[in-house]
Amino acid sequence: MKTTNTNAALKEWNVAVDALAKGNTIMLLRKGGIREEGGSFTIADRQVLLYPTFEHQNPTLLKPEYATQVQVVASGWHPDKIKISSFAEITHILQVSDESVLNQLFVYHIWNQKFVSDRLKWKPRQPLYILLLRTYKLPQVYEIFYRSEYSGCRSWISLNKAINLTGLTPVLNDEDYDKLSGKICQIICG
Repeated sequence: MKTTNTNAALKEWNVAVDALAKGNTIMLLRKGGIREEGGSFTIADRQVLLYPTFEHQNPTLLKPEYATQVQVVASGWHPDKIKISSFAEITHILQVSDESVLNQLFVYHIWNQKFVSDRLKWKPRQPLYILLLRTYKLPQVYEIFYRSEYSGCRSWISLNKAINLTGLTPVLNDEDYDKLSGKICQIICG
């Protein structure tokens, strides 16, 4: 990794960011936010800070062990300060259009079967993107003030101030990450 600081961030549910930071998953599923450029999902940056969101978290879309971790909030709610504690490299960008392949990936992510099936069927001509993230803990938690330009249903934002990436600690060691990402790639790519 060559980047020493960044302001590029990927917005994701707090429960998913927490699962990545604990090494419980390396996978995110994406079709993109409503306000994505061009109306479809694209990768803005492969090295990103993980920006936790709360507004659309829904416990009924998660496996039971993750559903209990969700803090349900009113539409439009956000904390005054956002805690940024993780950074990730998106190592693989894979596409899935086959529900049977998604079913084989069930043990590798945090969402329940209904949510995954519904995401695949939403905008059926567009594939579901599987992002594999090598997650790192920052040496300290950064608290940044919420800004209105961070709002909205989109995946990528630029923070108003860069965060230093010196002293990152990988959540999973090289061997464990390579083994896990290899299993997922084998399922998707055959």
